Amino acid sequence: MPLVVLDPGHGGANPGAVYLGRQEKDDALKLALAVGEILERRGVDVYYTRTDDRYESPVQKALEGNAVGADYFVSLHRNASAYPNQYSGVETLVYSAYGEAARLAARIGGRLAQVGFEDLGIRPQPSLAVLNRTKMPAVLVEVGFLNTDADNQIFDQRFEEVAQAVADGILETVGAV
Repeated sequence: MPLVVLDPGHGGANPGAVYLGRQEKDDALKLALAVGEILERRGVDVYYTRTDDRYESPVQKALEGNAVGADYFVSLHRNASAYPNQYSGVETLVYSAYGEAARLAARIGGRLAQVGFEDLGIRPQPSLAVLNRTKMPAVLVEVGFLNTDADNQIFDQRFEEVAQAVADGILETVGAV
């Protein structure tokens, strides 16, 4: 089985997006641990860049993924907009719109759309360290907008399905479905 790095975004003193006391770092960690549990039950090896509330730079996380010889790198985040309830949906960032990472991104985004999120698609973002410093296919998944009430409702009320959707997108890509 392949080795998948799960990277819960932010952590420690870096909360990421914040909305009404809710912090992106907490949602990202909760989701990464749930996705990892599903993957591990299916026999996939998982490496976590963090399992608690600490911060490492994106470059450090990419280098960790390279050092453990990972086959895939999945960074989990929640998006945010300038104004509450301005935007809604899932967006997946990749280094390039082509190749294995783009296929992984499409599968995860498509599965999350089935749970109820709008799929905003795949966007190349080659400037991000977790995408340009990794040696394996890497994606950064923005699992809904943290400052959009409807997205938080899906994230909270259908959390198990959200975790399963991310895991299923990964499992389909690694051939473990």
